[in-house]
Amino acid sequence: MLRLHSLQLTNFRNYSNLTFQPGQHINLLIGKNGSGKTNLLDAIHFLALTKGAVSSTDTDYIKETETQAVVRGLFKFNNEEVEIASAIQTGQKKIFKVNQQDYPKLSQHIGRIPLVIILPDDVDLVREGSELRRKFFDSFISQQDSSYLENLIRYGNILKQRNSFLKNMAESGKTDRVLVDTYDAMIAPLGHQLYIKRKSFVQQFESYFIKSYQNLVLHEKVELHYTTNVTTEAEYLNQLKANFNKDLLLQRTSFGIHRDDYHFKLGDGDLKKLGSQGQKKSFVLALKLAQANWLQNAKGFFPLLLMDDVFDKLDNHRIEKLLQTLPTNAQIFISDARPDRTLSLFKQLELSAQVFHVEDGNLQPHE
Repeated sequence: MLRLHSLQLTNFRNYSNLTFQPGQHINLLIGKNGSGKTNLLDAIHFLALTKGAVSSTDTDYIKETETQAVVRGLFKFNNEEVEIASAIQTGQKKIFKVNQQDYPKLSQHIGRIPLVIILPDDVDLVREGSELRRKFFDSFISQQDSSYLENLIRYGNILKQRNSFLKNMAESGKTDRVLVDTYDAMIAPLGHQLYIKRKSFVQQFESYFIKSYQNLVLHEKVELHYTTNVTTEAEYLNQLKANFNKDLLLQRTSFGIHRDDYHFKLGDGDLKKLGSQGQKKSFVLALKLAQANWLQNAKGFFPLLLMDDVFDKLDNHRIEKLLQTLPTNAQIFISDARPDRTLSLFKQLELSAQVFHVEDGNLQPHE
């Protein structure tokens, strides 16, 4: 069982100094928009995944007029306590410690505190391009498989070097196929391993997702497809070589797993084109809840579940269905800007929660 026992923030976003001791199950954070609810969830995300969910720039989390932010959390795994602390300072390298010890590589922390966060902009997974979907699934798989994350980082570094070299050759007019072949020989096996993992993952995960969606929305057929041009490792290498002239013209690598996509199907059509706003939001909610169930199966305990303004633009029926599907063995953090409606639904469904009122960087138990 995983629980956040306490959270301390110093100059983190709009929090000057905060100590938060959440409840063991559902924690409901209520307050006006801009009061700091999302920042609180983002701090938990920061400790679990070494970075924020809202911004990829660490210094964005330092409170205005300050030069340093500190976030510290005490987590409990059954009877074991783990302290995680991070300090962000303008112009300095981020400090990240677990039980007062540094990691040789921050990536080694990924998966230690499994976490799923649901954000208002998650519907962009449906609306936007393939890069966002790849990023989501890569992050998801990485929490469960550290070797996948290591290979993904290596692949990204080599791809960046190959693209930089292509650009230099295009600008100088001088080509060096020997060095490009060296990059290709490293990219092909790594890319093929990542492809195999992605393919296997989707085949296993789809059943989790379909079940999760049906718990939210009955009588609608949904599917999750992984699309790629990759087949065998030998063909991967052949395609890299065959595309050399095209890549030189484009100054980037046009073939590989960095071009993969995930397609969301509703009925017999494309969710992006045919789905309503409610259907798209339900799809993404089901995707995230299935992610939590998948991680529970992989880790043996339920991940932390963070839900930021998820009730916005959902009707009461969908909110009820969502609340009824919440796991009873997890620690859950829910933020909401419409407390009257939410508290009424909690009472109606006989759900208990620790309720906190958030206002201008302050947190108080709700009376």
